[in-house]
Amino acid sequence: MKSQFIRGTLFLTLSTIISKLLGFAYVIPFTAMVGASGYALYQYAYRPYTLMLSVATMGLPLAVSKMVSKYNQMGDYYTVKRILRSGIVFMLIMGTASFLFLYAFAPILASLIVTEDSGTGNSMQVVTYNIRIVSFALLLVPVMSLLRGFFQGFQSMGPSAISVVIEQLFRVLTILIGTFTVLFFYQEATGLAVGVATFGAFVGACGGIGVLLFFYMKRRPYLQAKKTTHTVHLSFFKLYKELFTSSIPFVVVGLAIPIYQTIDTYTMNHLLVKIGYLYKDAEKVNAVIGLAQMVVLIPVSLATAFSMSLVPEMTKAFTAENRDLLYKHFIRTNMMVVAVTVPAALGMIWLAEPVYTLLFSTKNDPMLGGQILRYYASACILFSLFSVTAAMLQGINQQRKTIIGLGIGIVIKIFLNWYLVPHFDYVGSIIATYAGYSFSVLFNVWLLYCNIGKSNINPMR
Repeated sequence: MKSQFIRGTLFLTLSTIISKLLGFAYVIPFTAMVGASGYALYQYAYRPYTLMLSVATMGLPLAVSKMVSKYNQMGDYYTVKRILRSGIVFMLIMGTASFLFLYAFAPILASLIVTEDSGTGNSMQVVTYNIRIVSFALLLVPVMSLLRGFFQGFQSMGPSAISVVIEQLFRVLTILIGTFTVLFFYQEATGLAVGVATFGAFVGACGGIGVLLFFYMKRRPYLQAKKTTHTVHLSFFKLYKELFTSSIPFVVVGLAIPIYQTIDTYTMNHLLVKIGYLYKDAEKVNAVIGLAQMVVLIPVSLATAFSMSLVPEMTKAFTAENRDLLYKHFIRTNMMVVAVTVPAALGMIWLAEPVYTLLFSTKNDPMLGGQILRYYASACILFSLFSVTAAMLQGINQQRKTIIGLGIGIVIKIFLNWYLVPHFDYVGSIIATYAGYSFSVLFNVWLLYCNIGKSNINPMR
């Protein structure tokens, strides 16, 4: 079991790192082609899409992973199949509803970012167009995410890992080839090029879901041959109640980083203009903050991989009432996350300007980018710790309590953004992020200590 957990973690860690590297590497040529204004436009479309995706999936992928692990451990494969069928149907419905919602409300969202008389390079029409283009991915991504959760519930991380890489590869190729073709072959406007780039999310989803369906069909004979040795006989009402009780906290936790990013994206233009920035300069700062956030999130990929594979393992230990194993997971995982993210943060602080210049060239204000990256670097520690501690709480059925800490942290972020930016410029938004996340992480650690931190087992044994 231990080797399976380590192997699964390594699979997901490697695939997530590759995916993050691909997702980061494309930004360099993409930003060089479309500029800071074009990248800002790309963010305007992707931020609401990310939020709607989390709402569409409602945390079901990780909840399905947890429930599949639980009922498979109990020998109730009949319930496992019901979970899969019900989840897919619900994901199709939610994906379609989310697509329609985002498509219909795109003009309203665009009006929250830019105005016709703002003087910015991105008009409301262009922002609306890009939001509508990316919304099509919502038709496929929720189902793809649920299938990943299904495989992970069996501690089979290979299909998910390959799917993650293929999805990102297809997306990146669409972004780069499409943008180059539109700008340099057809010589069309930047807004259209960014629209093609945002459509990469749909193309990537096609590749990712194709991989998962291939593995499912390949393993279908094995799955059908599994025998049910114990049936719980849950009604559909009880099944959905358990599923959503587990899933809804996953939604909130999964929204943490996107919510913080969206708060910055949707407020920074207006806050900076109020203190004297021109709209085009405020938009450039907004874009640079987004680029710095992307760099900072690279080390967080390790914590994300841990979170995905940790939930089933924590659930198994919790179901077996193995308190010592729970405590070992708590100590070892957090120690490893800190060991990775602290050196990464120090490296980014020390080499902020050279790293930013190397990645995004001198065209994207390396001095400003270096300053923002230096201030933001240490956030990777908090992002990672929150991701892992939230996953642990979900594994021991304490997921609903994470909503309290996260909710208060978001309120702190919003309040401090509006209060600090007028006094400390863009640095105020970074301080607000640290304050909000620090509260949420400390709250999670306190909850974990109350539930599993009283064991006297030596975690290094």
